[in-house]
Amino acid sequence: MIKDNKIYFGKAGKDLEKELYLLPNMANRHGFICGATGTGKTITLKVLAESFSDLGVPVFLADVKGDLSGMIEMGSDSEDMIERKKRFKIEDTFKYDTYPTNFFDIYQNGGIPLRTTVSEMGPQLLSTVLDLNETQSDVLSVIFKIADDEKLILSDTKDLKAMLNYVSDHHDDFKGEYGNMAPQSIAAIIRAIVALEGEGADVFFGEPAINVADLFTTGDRGKGMINILDSSSLINKPKLYSAFMLYLLSELFEILPEVGDLDKPRLVFFFDEAHLLFDNADDSLLEKIEQMIKLIRSKGVGVFFITQSPKDIPDGVMSQLANKIQHALRAYTPADRKALKIAAESFRENPEFDTAELLEALGTGEAIVSVLDEEGVPSIAEHGFILPPQSKMGKADSAKVEQAIKMSNLYLKYNTPVDPDSAYEFLERQNMKEAEEKAEEEAQKEQEKEAAKLAKEQEKEAQRLAKEAAKAEEKQRKELEKSIKSVGNTAVGTIGREIGNALGGTFGKFGKKLGGNVGASLARNIFGTLFKK
Repeated sequence: MIKDNKIYFGKAGKDLEKELYLLPNMANRHGFICGATGTGKTITLKVLAESFSDLGVPVFLADVKGDLSGMIEMGSDSEDMIERKKRFKIEDTFKYDTYPTNFFDIYQNGGIPLRTTVSEMGPQLLSTVLDLNETQSDVLSVIFKIADDEKLILSDTKDLKAMLNYVSDHHDDFKGEYGNMAPQSIAAIIRAIVALEGEGADVFFGEPAINVADLFTTGDRGKGMINILDSSSLINKPKLYSAFMLYLLSELFEILPEVGDLDKPRLVFFFDEAHLLFDNADDSLLEKIEQMIKLIRSKGVGVFFITQSPKDIPDGVMSQLANKIQHALRAYTPADRKALKIAAESFRENPEFDTAELLEALGTGEAIVSVLDEEGVPSIAEHGFILPPQSKMGKADSAKVEQAIKMSNLYLKYNTPVDPDSAYEFLERQNMKEAEEKAEEEAQKEQEKEAAKLAKEQEKEAQRLAKEAAKAEEKQRKELEKSIKSVGNTAVGTIGREIGNALGGTFGKFGKKLGGNVGASLARNIFGTLFKK
């Protein structure tokens, strides 16, 4: 509720005579809502969110239990509500109301699709979400650098995996300029991405990405828009839940200009189940979160962490949370009792009660409260009782939620996913080109191999034919020689006989014999000369 331009959220005192206010100009000094399960944290969150909306301040919050959708419906009387109004003595001033609400859902089932891109998430935050070691984180940062140098868009996880695979396949090409990136490290990063995809990262990363400026809007009657992230399923995927919340805080920190102290915040951010943000955060991330919480207040943003115990929030961050609403804590173990004592000591002591004892005895809807006064000084601890919300308690009618989703301008803007021509598509073309070039090279090599094989076969065939020709020639020569010899022998005998007969007729028997020898010798010389030729 708003009273005298202040957020009126509860009462204190034995007779509830003291009104509790949160000053709008101190809301950007941040705060927390803590308490065990069932102590009233969700109602407190709802009352504060409604009040900021009444001031015209937009709100972003996570609906972990699925019961904040009732903000789009007006509350109604019940026996309990009538009794509570009487107890707070607000029967005449309290009015039920509705609030302008946008419903978001990363899984795109119960709200406007909510996405961001891998590039916008950045390597440092993504390394934390993926739980990478130092070496793997360095490799991922280099991958982002290569993509940036090559002007490649990393929109979704398939872009990032394609980039990782491409660098792994061509690591020798990148080694000289970017250093060695072991394929084993790249494979480990890809496995972590696949695991995150199992939590829904394949639908969270993509386009159109949320423009955080769309969260800074007002609805009807000038009320600040209440932006609700359906986290009932997301909370079971702690890595993705913390990834988005960290991204949103980082994005707000990066884009918003410095405005100093304002009369009221530009946006109030409620981070439910805040322990998920810090559970697996390393020192560097915790340092960044602490710095972000310190500096973001000067940009007009208030951050409230909601968790079960103050010990869930690191000391460096807790020291920046000036507005405290502490519901009951349960001390079942020595460690719990120690945490309870520390929580009690963080409040300025009120002489009217023992803070530690009261923390264990608080009922549902009660809290120990300390907020900043006009001078920015924390008030003493008060035993507070939280007012009821003005909108419906619990879930809204599903048909009304569906109608609110479909009627939102943001539904038209973000509902249809877009798959841009990004790193995946570029590298697919590049891989196809390289495959074609490799195929052409292999075909050229195959052709050259076939040509060499054919030339070798032709040379072998020519050698075979040459050998056969030489062999035939040799055979022909031998046959010719044999024929010549045969003819020569016949000629020798014939010529010898003819000469011998001629001489024998003149010189008798001696002449015949002599003529035969001379004729035979002459024939041999003639045919021997022919054979040699």
